[in-house]
Formats: sequence, structure tokens, C-alpha cells
Amino acid sequence: MLINSKRIQIALKLIAMLAAVGFASFPAFAATSDWASSEGGRMRVVALSPDADGTVRAGLQIEPKPGWITYWREPGESGIPPQLTVTGDDVTLKAIAYPVPKPLMIGSIEEIGYDGPVTLPLDLKVTGPAKSAKLDLTAFIGICRDICIPFQASFSLPLPGAGKASAEEFSVLNAATASLPEAPSPDFSVLGHTLSTDGKTLALKLALPDTDGPAPRIYVTGPSGYAFFRQANGERKGTNFDVDIALSKLPNSYDIHGKSWGILVVSGNRAMETTLAFD
Repeated sequence: MLINSKRIQIALKLIAMLAAVGFASFPAFAATSDWASSEGGRMRVVALSPDADGTVRAGLQIEPKPGWITYWREPGESGIPPQLTVTGDDVTLKAIAYPVPKPLMIGSIEEIGYDGPVTLPLDLKVTGPAKSAKLDLTAFIGICRDICIPFQASFSLPLPGAGKASAEEFSVLNAATASLPEAPSPDFSVLGHTLSTDGKTLALKLALPDTDGPAPRIYVTGPSGYAFFRQANGERKGTNFDVDIALSKLPNSYDIHGKSWGILVVSGNRAMETTLAFD
């Protein structure tokens, strides 16, 4: 049976009109700041509406210009780590998460960070009435090419009421979450760690998801401002990998006992992050 093409065209136009009306009647329940720009890039804040317990899912979007970089939470041998401050009485910053970084060379200096757009997921909490909550956030980061340029910007935006966010905000924050390291699992974890008596070497035993391929990238973060990634004596034993990480000089009078350090391991297309506890 043939169907009248004119009727099809009318029906399609009607569907399009109804869809447009439907989308227009549902506002985007998200807050997005304007971009703040510097010589080497730009950044802005995206925040969804608070959930029932006042938790706010948000992110700091950073877009370095081509040829420029920005930094992980520990920048490596030099650089400026991100520093975020939330002021006011409405909102508190509970945590900052960091997508998997890569090693970056600036001349002969090895740094840790990002050479393209990155979004740092933020865990915020509304402490007052959600309907009138406002986010006041100051971000201080390093944007670098041949030299580092400090980049600071302040953002102030009211948090949206309950409802659905637009596709753009969800896409930005979902992509940021997907780029985070995974938690330890049976096939990808730290099996053991031992500090040498002189405190200069950290011996690691890892379970890796692969039996071959290049050595994993390993970043050990100790006290604030210290990242260790120089490897020695790496050896694969099936899916296990033994390696020593050289530790540079720690702060004077630093006592590692009772402390917990961070470790990020990148093996192939997977990354795992956990902590190392020292008795």
C-alpha cells in the first residue's frame, strides 16, 4: 500500500514542532560560568543542581591552547598544581578529582599533567538553603609552554534548582568522570610495598592487567609537593611487576610512620589509583 508523501511531510513537521515546544518547556538545570581567559588558555566552572542531601556535582574545565600544558595535583619536577578555594557560607568544597595525566617534557624537566582540554570533577556540598545557594570559587592554575604563567580567576554563579541539566553539562561531567583512574581490583592492584632502611627506595609489587608490553607508568605522591616516578630494576613475572621507585630528599624531620601516600599506576589503556599505608 502506498502512503501519501504529502501526509508524511505534514506529520514530520508536526512532530518537529511538538518536539521543539517540549524541549523549550524544560529549562536546563545547570549553571555554567563564562570563560576566563589568559595568554595560554581558558577555564570555566560547570555545576549541576544540588541533590536531595545538598551534594553538588561540578567541574573546572581547563582548555590550554595548542602547545601549552597544565598540571596534575603534583606537577612533577616543576610547575604549579591546581589550587581551588570556595568562599562564602553557602557551599563547601569536599574533594577534587584528577583525570589520568601523562608525562610531559619541558626542555629537560619532566612534569606531570595535561596537554589538552581537561575537566577536574568537584565534589561540593550546599550548607544552607539550596534554593538560594551561590557558588563563589577561585581557581589558581599554571599554564605553561616555555615558561609557566600563573592563571587565576574567580567565578560566582547561583546554583540551579532541582531538575534536569542540559546535554552539554552532563556530557562534560560524564566525560570527566570516565577519565578518572579506577579503584584497585584483583587483576590491577598493589600487592606489597616496602621502604628501604635508608628511606631512599620504595620497592613495589604490582598486579597488572597484562602479561607483556612496556613498563607501567607509576606516580607515587608523598607529602604535598613531592611526586616520585623514577623507576629501577623493573621485572615482569607473569601478571606481576616488581620495581623500585627512587625517593628524592624528603622534608627535614619528616616521619613516614603512620602516613598514607598516594599511588597512580597506568598500564596500557587502564589506570588504577590507591593509597600506600606506612606503619
